[in-house]
Amino acid sequence: MKIVVIGGTGLIGSKLVEQLKAQGHEAVPAAPNTGVNTLTGEGLSEVLQGAPVVVDVSNSPSWADDAVMEFFRTSTTNLLKAEAEAGATHHVALSVVGTDRLQESGYFRAKQAQENLIKESGMPYSIVHATQFFEFMKGIADLATEGDTVRLSPAGIQPILSDDVAAAVGRTAVGAPVDAVVEIAGPEAFPLDELIRRTLAARNDPRTVVTDPQARYSGAPLEENTLLPGPGAHLAETRYTDWLAQQS
Repeated sequence: MKIVVIGGTGLIGSKLVEQLKAQGHEAVPAAPNTGVNTLTGEGLSEVLQGAPVVVDVSNSPSWADDAVMEFFRTSTTNLLKAEAEAGATHHVALSVVGTDRLQESGYFRAKQAQENLIKESGMPYSIVHATQFFEFMKGIADLATEGDTVRLSPAGIQPILSDDVAAAVGRTAVGAPVDAVVEIAGPEAFPLDELIRRTLAARNDPRTVVTDPQARYSGAPLEENTLLPGPGAHLAETRYTDWLAQQS
C-alpha cells in the first residue's frame, strides 16, 4: 500500500517511513526537501496520486503564536483538499496528549485548530495523541531555564520514545480510520520537575531544578494531569529510565 508521510524526513517521519518500508509498504517521505510543500501546495497533487493513506507528522518551523497558527491552518487545509482530490481514504495526524487542556499556549491552540480542521473535513481520519518524546526532555529544560535555574511544575508527565511513537502511528496508518483520537504514552509517569532533575544529573548538567507549581509549560499553566494520558491509552514498553541510562 502506498502511504505518503508528510514531514517524512523529520524525527518521527523518517522512522515511520523506515518501519513501513520494512513491512512491505510503499512509504513516500514528503517534505520541502523532497519537493513537497504543504504551505504552498507545491508537489502535493503529484505525490498523493495512488495513495489511500496520508500521514501528517509535520511541524511548524516557528513556534511564534501567529506563525504556528498560520502553518497548521494553511498546511492542513491544503493537504486535506489535495487528499480529497486524489481520492485518499484515510488521514492520520500526530498530535499531543493534553492539547485541549493547554489552550493558553499559542502552539497548542494551533494544534487544536489543526485537529478541528481534520474532524470537520469529512475525510475519514485517525488522530494519534502522543505524550512528550524522551528526546525532548533536554529541550523542556532549556525552555524553563533562567540563568542556572530550571523552574518546573511537579505536574505529571509520561514520556514516550520516538521509535515507539513511529510504531504506533504506523499501526494506525495501516488500520481502518477510527474517526477519533487515540492516545499513546510511555509506561512510566513522573513529576515533571523530578524527571528533568534526573535527566540533567545523568548528563552531568550543572543546572539546578527548582520546583514551582506556578511554572508554565509552553506558556500554559499545568494541573496534575494536564500532560497525562487517559485510562484508555496504549502504553509502549520502553522505559525512560532504561533509555536514559543507555544515553549516559
